Amino acid sequence: MSLLAETLVCRRGETTVFRDLSFAVPAGGALLLVGRNGSGKSSLLRLCAGLIAPAGGRLAWQGRGLAEDTDAWRGRVAYVGHLDAVKAAFSVSENLAVWDSLAGGAGDVGGAMAAMEISGLRDVPARYLSAGQRRRVALARLALSPAPIWLLDEPAVSLDADGVAALGRLIAAHRAGGGVVLAATHGDIAIPGAATLRLGVAS
Repeated sequence: MSLLAETLVCRRGETTVFRDLSFAVPAGGALLLVGRNGSGKSSLLRLCAGLIAPAGGRLAWQGRGLAEDTDAWRGRVAYVGHLDAVKAAFSVSENLAVWDSLAGGAGDVGGAMAAMEISGLRDVPARYLSAGQRRRVALARLALSPAPIWLLDEPAVSLDADGVAALGRLIAAHRAGGGVVLAATHGDIAIPGAATLRLGVAS
């Protein structure tokens, strides 16, 4: 079980963000995406999520390509981007219940809150949360997803040390079950045993 990228090309308008990008992440593996702003970290995650199409190359999970069945591919990924996607009028538990329903309704909302140490905020409307608390809510939805591929864009943004530690435990549990993780980072989270892919703007 592995995520494979072969000679990927990404373009933004007339600009080539990266080309001939290849990597493989085995079951239980993790890949850290590093590089300066504009190097293509977020674009690569969005491409892996099926949100944008590659200008060339191929992505495959267990040998089955993204282009072969885009809808099925999107069911294999859990993507947490820069925006937390937390509804301000909903409580923490209501936000997670919505995400659980979208993921099939088989998750443990209470367990997800416990994983990111937000059980005490269960009934608090999201509009009253701090930026770090909102980020914890957004990350807690990962615990509700059956998707084997986690795509995380600067996941530790706004988190304090305890939040980073909770996220680390969540990632470790996912990997222990054979899941894979791709995370764009500026070094604010350590993932033991992760490989590193350094991106730079193509000429």
